Amino acid sequence: MTVAFIRTGSAAAPPEHAAAREIASDEVLIRRIAGGDQLAMQTLFVRHRVALYRWLLRLVGDKALAEDLLSDVFLDVWRQAAAFEARSSVSTWLLAIARYKALSARRRRTDAELDEKVASTVADTADDPETALRKKQQGSILIDCLANLTPAHREIIDLVYYHQRTIDEVAEIIHVPRNTVKTRMFYARQKLAKLLDAQGIAADLA
Repeated sequence: MTVAFIRTGSAAAPPEHAAAREIASDEVLIRRIAGGDQLAMQTLFVRHRVALYRWLLRLVGDKALAEDLLSDVFLDVWRQAAAFEARSSVSTWLLAIARYKALSARRRRTDAELDEKVASTVADTADDPETALRKKQQGSILIDCLANLTPAHREIIDLVYYHQRTIDEVAEIIHVPRNTVKTRMFYARQKLAKLLDAQGIAADLA
């Protein structure tokens, strides 16, 4: 699915619009989107597309499907911006929409399996080849260890460490009580630390 705000190659925005785009908060953009502002839609998309795409890819394990779901997420934003009540941050709202889309897609696919073997760690360009190789190897080990967690525990680790969500935000995104999130987080940290230790990697999951 392709929607208008994802298209590239459009004419440059006037300087005053470009400046507004740079400083506008997510909440301001949502209000503008509710009023039909396509520039605000483009800005929000550019700001959040990478994080949402990676989140969707980890959930569905299929690049083409993740791309389609990303478009669906922002189509929902375009249609539902006026209904946003600011009870959570915009980024938390977007993650919740994306998760719902991904879980619905997985239910529709009888052969769907959560595949954690996605983007490998990007090496620091300042690293020497040996250091870069070690980081890449450790990143691959981490991905393999995450794949050995239960889906519920893996989801918590993903949201907290990859998306920097708080416990309250995670609870809102996955629709479980706050204490359930804390309990899952506790056991997920324990399990992941043991898996990493077995691979000779010291884990700092505090």
